[in-house]
This record gives sequence, C-alpha cells and structure tokens, in this order.
Amino acid sequence: MVRTTHALHESLDELARLEPAFAAVLEQHGRPEPRNSPPGATTLLRTIVGQQVSVAAARSMWNKLEAAYGSPPDLKRILNATDEELREAGISRQKAGYARSLADLVLSGELNLDALPADDEEAIELLTRIKGIGRWSAEIYLLFAEGRRDVWPAGDLAVQVSIGRLLGLDDKPSEKQLREIAERWRPHRGAAAVLAWHSYNSVGTAL
Repeated sequence: MVRTTHALHESLDELARLEPAFAAVLEQHGRPEPRNSPPGATTLLRTIVGQQVSVAAARSMWNKLEAAYGSPPDLKRILNATDEELREAGISRQKAGYARSLADLVLSGELNLDALPADDEEAIELLTRIKGIGRWSAEIYLLFAEGRRDVWPAGDLAVQVSIGRLLGLDDKPSEKQLREIAERWRPHRGAAAVLAWHSYNSVGTAL
C-alpha cells in the first residue's frame, strides 16, 4: 500500500537500495508524501468530468454537476438524465455517455468498486469497461484511491520524462520500454511513480 506515509517510505527505502538514481532524488529533493483520492464512483466521475480541460474548468463543471445532481452526484439520476439535461449541468454529450456508462456498471453490480479483484490487471480490465476510462485512468485510480503498491502508470508523460532523465537516457522511454525498465522495481512500482512525479515537479521540465 502507498496510501500511508509509513508504507510509502518503506517502498522508497527499498527503491533507493535497488536504484542509485532514486537514492539521489531522495537525497536532493526529500521524500514525497502520499497522494490519496477517496475510493468509489465519485472519484471516477470526477476523472471523467476533468478529462481534457483545465483544473479551473473541471472545478466549475463539477460544481454545476453537484448543484444539479447532489453532492456526491446521484448515479441513478445521472443514468436517467438526457444529454440535454446533463449539458445544462456543464457536461458535454461525450462525457454524458461516459458518466452514464459508469452509473450503469456500478448500479447494475457489474462493477463493484468495494471489491475489485486483487490482481491489478484484472482490476484494470474491469475499470476500463467504463467508457472514457482508459488504462492510465484505471491505473491512477488504483494507485491513489486504493493505494496499490505495484501499479505502474507507464503511459504517463511526466513519469516517462522523469525516469528517462533520472536514468540518463537519450530520450524519454516509450510506455513499453518503461514497463520493461521497471520490472526490476517490483513490487514497489507505485512508489517509483510517486517519486518520479516528485522529481518532475521539483526539477521542472526545462532540463
């Protein structure tokens, strides 16, 4: 688990032992704190609402959605809402379809967010049945909402840039290359992602 400071730091200590570049990051920039999101449908709905818009725009859209459908938004009402009704709450036609997909899967019981499979790949497969939730979004959910220790969002651009820079690679690695590189960091790849973001944010993107 990487939801608690103690658990995250245990994994970071092991990563520092496995990878000198990680030890250097910890020495230079200190230890990151856990990133946590509440588990459940609301977090996934917020992910859908926030896709491809600025943080400020996502916040505005979410506030409109809560004003219209409750806090947290009522999935039954969202499932039965028309595109026009959801558009009035700030949700585009495409995202309305995604939101109804989430609501349908959760309310039907096909997706039980309280009992996702322990196997990460099986959990990702279930989460990506939601329209609009791809592998990256599923991995981020499992990492931040469930604190899964070995989830590795190798498709994340910041992780690619950061790991490429830390390991002295000529170019940022591809998702496939990054998955291969990270095999030696199992079962602490979740902490490796948190540390990669920490380094990326500390150093910036100019290097």
